[in-house]
Amino acid sequence: MGLFDDRATKPSRGPADVLRWYVLDTLMRRRVRDPGGYSAPVRPNDGAALAASAPSLTWIGHATFVLRLGGQLVATDPVWSKRISGVIRRKAPPGVALERVPPLDVVTISHNHYDHLDLPTLRRLGKQTLIITLLGNGRILRAAGFENVVELEWWQSHRAGALEITAVPARHWSMRAPWNRNDMLWGGFVYRGPEGVAYHSGDTALFDGFAEIGRRVGPIDWAMLPIGAYEPRWFMEPQHMNPEDAGQAFEALGARHLVAMHWGTFKLTDEPLGEPPARLRALFDARGRAPDRLWILDVGETRLL
Repeated sequence: MGLFDDRATKPSRGPADVLRWYVLDTLMRRRVRDPGGYSAPVRPNDGAALAASAPSLTWIGHATFVLRLGGQLVATDPVWSKRISGVIRRKAPPGVALERVPPLDVVTISHNHYDHLDLPTLRRLGKQTLIITLLGNGRILRAAGFENVVELEWWQSHRAGALEITAVPARHWSMRAPWNRNDMLWGGFVYRGPEGVAYHSGDTALFDGFAEIGRRVGPIDWAMLPIGAYEPRWFMEPQHMNPEDAGQAFEALGARHLVAMHWGTFKLTDEPLGEPPARLRALFDARGRAPDRLWILDVGETRLL
């Protein structure tokens, strides 16, 4: 039994489900086909905007952003590696080369899956960097030599200068190895600074908790929500949102802007790599939402907050 089994998404997925997906669904030709050839748009960025004092948000790729808020420079779920676990190859380069990123004040890590907690990247950041994560994940970090680690329970907060960072729930699960499933907590983070409030959901499926997050720590100005890694739906629905789910989450949060993430960088699931942003734009158009409330950033794009 994992320490946080009671909070883990249901239904859970295991080896038999993976076998059905990769073997049975393939043999039965039920898998969504990706025609290939898509590359996420990349915008050259030399890192100068990250060094400026103005509040900003830069998409590095996948769930990695560099956020300047409350005078702090924050990296979310930092992954600059060319491959996840040495296996899954990066489809788009990091939006800013790590060597061009100014020294970070804070790193936040939402959970322990390898595409979010990447030790090779963290080692390049330096072991004195303040890392804020959820309960239990500090064991991995301290074992790797990181000394400045803060672990939070859902709804607990930590202050770094003028920036308050609060851990919030997510509908997901955790595992680094088969013997530690759900032993370490997962979640998202809310970043509250004088200039506004940003939210990074981490990995999550759609759940009622979005409305509670909006009530308790809102109003949220910039909601970074995952829109990719959702097919096959029977397998992924309990753990990852599709674009339409992300639209519902955005509405439940009551956020001003939806910032798309978790697409176009790593090929994790069956849907075509470029499908998520197209579906999300179509959803906003169909619902008559103002297009300036939807931020689908190029890799490497910086926007002022």
